[in-house]
Amino acid sequence: MTETPRLELTGITKAYPGVIANNNVSMKIMPGEIHALLGENGAGKSTLVKFIYGVQKADSGVLKWEGQEMHINNPNAARKLGIGMVFQHFSLFDAMTVEENIAIGISPELAKGDLNQRIRDVSQKYGLPLDPDRYVHTLSVGEKQRIEVVRCLLQDPRLLIMDEPTSVLTPQEVEELFKTLRRLSEEGVSILYISHKLQEIKDLCHVATIMRMGEVVDDCIPSEESPRSMAEMMMGANLISPERPDKAGDGTPHLMVRNLNRASTHQHGVDLKDINFEVRTGEILGIAGIAGNGQIELMEILSGEILLDDPETVLIGSNAVGKSGPKERRAVGMGFVPEERLGHGAVPEMTLWENGFLSGSKSMELVSSGFIKVPESVLYATNIVEEFNVKTPGVEHTAASLSGGNLQKFIFGREILQSPGVFIALQPTWGVDAGSAASIRQALLDLAANNAAVLVISQDLEELFETSDQLSVICEGRLSEARPTDQLTVEEIGLLMAGIEVSSHAGAEDTGDAHVH
Repeated sequence: MTETPRLELTGITKAYPGVIANNNVSMKIMPGEIHALLGENGAGKSTLVKFIYGVQKADSGVLKWEGQEMHINNPNAARKLGIGMVFQHFSLFDAMTVEENIAIGISPELAKGDLNQRIRDVSQKYGLPLDPDRYVHTLSVGEKQRIEVVRCLLQDPRLLIMDEPTSVLTPQEVEELFKTLRRLSEEGVSILYISHKLQEIKDLCHVATIMRMGEVVDDCIPSEESPRSMAEMMMGANLISPERPDKAGDGTPHLMVRNLNRASTHQHGVDLKDINFEVRTGEILGIAGIAGNGQIELMEILSGEILLDDPETVLIGSNAVGKSGPKERRAVGMGFVPEERLGHGAVPEMTLWENGFLSGSKSMELVSSGFIKVPESVLYATNIVEEFNVKTPGVEHTAASLSGGNLQKFIFGREILQSPGVFIALQPTWGVDAGSAASIRQALLDLAANNAAVLVISQDLEELFETSDQLSVICEGRLSEARPTDQLTVEEIGLLMAGIEVSSHAGAEDTGDAHVH
């Protein structure tokens, strides 16, 4: 007798004005199966998951839960059936304890009784150490994610949906999470796993469903595939790996930061302590670290959004710019891509050509006698779209109308076409699909090859190993000494990310000299 699928979707279709997000999607998830959902940005994964979790309704199609046809009208109904979801962006209150956060996210019946003890029991059983009495603002990002997972597990889910769960974890924390997920799978819990990290999919998942342009185009057994072959299934084309061009730089320091100490302006932010580094022309310096260790604070200072008392703390070439704002820094050749695409990197309601104008008005000479040169601004945006393969009906469409990966390519292109001498990017390919990520990484390599000094601050170790010449790690506002990337291992970087110092003479084979900060 064949086993009944835990979840079976047949012919799911959902259209929005001008776009079919899901077109006749069918998929089965079996009990105890870890099932990957793969696809580039805009492939329709999020829409499908929102339908399963009761956030959105489909226009047509059938959902069967354990053989019975169901209409899941809201997340509460999904949770009652046994569907839990760990979202990519946490919904936690910093000023409350772990227990209080969990209590407000579950049904009143479940929150009764000795919730504190049940949290301890579940977290111990699944290797997710959590203290229910700690305040959320004192926790690391990895610990915050544990709250979301434990909150789901308290509800005894039979299907657990995880959206980009490892984007904020160290390699060691990822391994711990995978142990938990494998254990749940052995107990019969089904897991629907969404990630752009294809090596993780290969290591963890039993089956993968691949979506492209709103449709299911393929399925595979990840253990029998390579990350590259899965990426090519997602793209429907051969994936071109970034190539390191020959360096043209003479290696002179072009961006220098000296004795940077600065208290964070954010509540529960991280103070920067005694940061020193330099980036040379033709070089990419990578800064690794788990989110929330001072990356945002560092970016705000480098971009001129936060000004310093001493102009000599930040130097672009011979220009002391510590007291200068973003405009003055652009004038001496700096370009930057912030972490938040929509709202920080681009104004959502503005058109693409207007967003191009915002940062390129001076360097691209898009103003004459105080008036915007509209045809030239439109041409500039059109060039960005063409050169960086941005999928959009036209540059008169708004930034908000683009998928994340396409908007990121547009923001990158806007900065790169201005030929900056210093270029800084924070999380350049966060949440971006394999094809877009490859083209962004190639753009970084090409920029360095054209004599720019490039700084990449990223949580994606694969990206940093692929692009950077030197690597540092930021942890609790302190920056480790930069070392040549080819002399470092993922394990060493993982230890530094966790605040455990590795002696600089420890080679690729030897991490025995590690000691806690």
